[in-house]
Amino acid sequence: MAAALPANIHATLQRGCVIPAHPLALDAERRLDERRQRALSRYYIAAGAGGLAVGVHTTQFAIRDPEVALYRPVLELAVEEVQRAERPLLCVAGLCGDTRQAVAEAGTAAALGYHLGLLSLAALRDADDAALLAHCRAVAEVIPLFGFYLQPAVGGRVLSYDFWRAFADIENVAAIKIAPFNRYQTLDVVRAVAVSGRDDIALYTGNDDNIVGDLITPFRFDLNGEVRARRIVGGLLGHWAVWTRKAVALLEACHAEVGETRIPETLLQRAVEITDTNAAFFDAANNYRGCIPGLHEVLRRQGLLEGRWCLDPKEDLSPGQPEEIDRVYRAYPHLNDDAFVAEHLDQWLTP
Repeated sequence: MAAALPANIHATLQRGCVIPAHPLALDAERRLDERRQRALSRYYIAAGAGGLAVGVHTTQFAIRDPEVALYRPVLELAVEEVQRAERPLLCVAGLCGDTRQAVAEAGTAAALGYHLGLLSLAALRDADDAALLAHCRAVAEVIPLFGFYLQPAVGGRVLSYDFWRAFADIENVAAIKIAPFNRYQTLDVVRAVAVSGRDDIALYTGNDDNIVGDLITPFRFDLNGEVRARRIVGGLLGHWAVWTRKAVALLEACHAEVGETRIPETLLQRAVEITDTNAAFFDAANNYRGCIPGLHEVLRRQGLLEGRWCLDPKEDLSPGQPEEIDRVYRAYPHLNDDAFVAEHLDQWLTP
């Protein structure tokens, strides 16, 4: 069995924190821009993030392609910056592929000092629950698991309540990212964990279309007269790869409302604004085709990235998406952290 999480890391995970899904910084030749890759990590750390997720969808799955071969290099760069930080941070590595690949990636991540593996099941599209669970158990032998319900629109698959109920019984599951962009499927995960009685599994939102709603909702379920309650305590989000300083403040505001009977209208309005902003960044109007370039464009405007290049030359903003990003910038200036980035950018870009 993989080593248990260090106590301080486990406490951070359970309390709930901001975990940006780390983008990939490329130069105009679509090669790794190490200086800006480090600058992104430094930005997230300085902004108050509780951890980094690397090798995930936002980092681009193609980093694993043999001709690209960037999986280990980008994991190494991020963990080096985390180790230089003045406080402990969670390190989460994205894990993909069939069992052989996922176990190998878990071994790489664990050897580099990553605490958790965010396990995508997209490659096992036709597997039944028994095969999926065997796959998860094999990977959990190597690294503690951060379960992952990825929305089908960007490569995920539908996973049943019964799957999540059995998944919660895997001893080395430490957290689950809930990102189906679907309220019914979100409830499947939360209810399954609540029914399991596993209070040590931290729930994180990945539902970029309902971030605040997830964070302020008490989930209560009646189990033969016994009420089981759970909360989504943090977020592991591509959306939080931009404007991260304000995301940290948002999570603190949501945490402050836990136990309150009335949620401030200002926070509910903030929920609408963030979802509207996410629609522009993630290109919801075009089935998320421009989601990664959209995040890159925001980071480019802030100076953190030189351009919005992706590994796939065909991957770029959709028609009308730049104008949508312009619109939400004008509509919600209080959501961006451009001033914070401008103040520290030269420092973060220093080799």
